Amino acid sequence: MCYNKRMRLDKFLKVSRIIKRRTVANEACDLDRVCVNGKPAKPSKELKAGDVISVRFGDKEARFRVLRVPEGNVAKADSSELYEVMEE
Repeated sequence: MCYNKRMRLDKFLKVSRIIKRRTVANEACDLDRVCVNGKPAKPSKELKAGDVISVRFGDKEARFRVLRVPEGNVAKADSSELYEVMEE
């Protein structure tokens, strides 16, 4: 499997299945519910391996470290290998 160095934040959230739909990922970014490396991020933010994503779901916040950035779509069974959960 080939891996590129970068991918848009909204697409990574969808491909990794952290957020199920890309439109929902876009809305979450627009509402400042998603941060990358501690800073609010737009959906077009380019992610790379090692970045830390924080997502607020209601009153809870989850943090994830990007392990790999895929070239395209990923099988559901493999999606959890793209990131590690740091905090839920």
